[in-house]
Amino acid sequence: MIVEKDKVVSLTYTLRLDQPDGEIVESLNAEAPLTFLFGGGGLLPKFEDNISGLKVGDNFDFNLASADAYGEVKEEAIVNIPLSAFEVNGKVDQNMLSLGNRIPMQDTAGNKLTGIVKEVSDENVKMDFNHPLAGNDLFFQGEITEVRDATDEEMTHGHAHYPGSCEGCNCSGDHDSCEDKGGCC
Repeated sequence: MIVEKDKVVSLTYTLRLDQPDGEIVESLNAEAPLTFLFGGGGLLPKFEDNISGLKVGDNFDFNLASADAYGEVKEEAIVNIPLSAFEVNGKVDQNMLSLGNRIPMQDTAGNKLTGIVKEVSDENVKMDFNHPLAGNDLFFQGEITEVRDATDEEMTHGHAHYPGSCEGCNCSGDHDSCEDKGGCC
């Protein structure tokens, strides 16, 4: 069976910045592989393009230019937020505002975002809402460890299911909660 649309794929990989000997950003092994619905929109399109047609046991290594990965750093995604926005019960938790800390937030439209604290002043917190890997070329090296047909339920939900886990599950629609279903959705 080959990696193609509507297959659930598991793979291991090492992600490095820029080149084969660059800084390691992430490494997934056979005990905790990346498992996803191929063509489901959960991964970078160029990543999927590079593994399409592979089969179990095939190795891969490829570069993704920043434009094909998480894009360039956008200056408009670096913003000053009033310090008062971080008050809880009239106080600001200074530990939360440590430089480099990642803070989950929400924009005015209700979209969830994660910002990185870049600078704190008496009045503002400079937050960077770019993806942490924006502006970087990426190098992936890994192996395909499993390919299987997606179940009807996975196809309907648009993602792979993990036995006994809600990881990656949005549990929307007519489901009360993941726990009520004994796992994902």
